[in-house]
Formats: sequence, structure tokens, C-alpha cells
Amino acid sequence: QVQLVESGGESVQAGDSLRLSCVVSGRTFSSYAMGWFRQAPGKERDFVAVINSNGRVTDYTDSVKGRFNIFRENAKNTAYLQMNSLKPEDTAVYYCAARPTYSGDYRLLSQYNYWGQGTQVTVAS
Repeated sequence: QVQLVESGGESVQAGDSLRLSCVVSGRTFSSYAMGWFRQAPGKERDFVAVINSNGRVTDYTDSVKGRFNIFRENAKNTAYLQMNSLKPEDTAVYYCAARPTYSGDYRLLSQYNYWGQGTQVTVAS
């Protein structure tokens, strides 16, 4: 069974940086594409970023391009989301997710097989 555990969320000020981590159990981490999603209070869970299995291909939602960076260390079974220049509108619970392929519509929640429990990020103005 594949399990995902996020960490790194906390309360910060606008303009600060945070790095979220997602540790994945199991021997097949290096074969999965990894995504980050977020859910603000009262809103749907939305796509933030995705990275393919070898870390060479990424994509981001427009609102975080140039501020967030997704990367991974396959030797550590860990995916990361580096978040810079944080804004109050980035406040949300952040989830990591895994899927067996990068192809297809990776912005859809239904495309992911495994999910973490989420980590709260709060950005004060």
C-alpha cells in the first residue's frame, strides 16, 4: 500500500517562504508522477503543481508560476513544494497526490490514485 505524508505547513507572513514535503512509502515512488493541490475554506480542491517521475517535467497553475517550485528526490521518496513570495490567497490546506503516469489531465483530482492527509498553510497580510 502506498501512503503519503505531508509536512511543512505553518502560519507565516505575506512575502515569506515555506517548503512543503511529501514522503511516500513504498518502493515505486520513482515511477509515480506527483502533484500538489490545495483547498481553501469553502472552496474546491484545486491543482497547484505536478512533476513527472524523473523530475524533468513540471507544470503549475498560473497563480503560482514564478513563485512556487515543485521538485523531488527519488532516493528519499520525497516530493517538495517550495513556496516563495507567499500571499494571503495562498492560504489553504495543501495535499500531495500520486499517480502512475504524467500523461493525461493531471489537473483533475480523479487522475490521482493516492493522497496525503494535508498540511495547513496560513499566510497573514
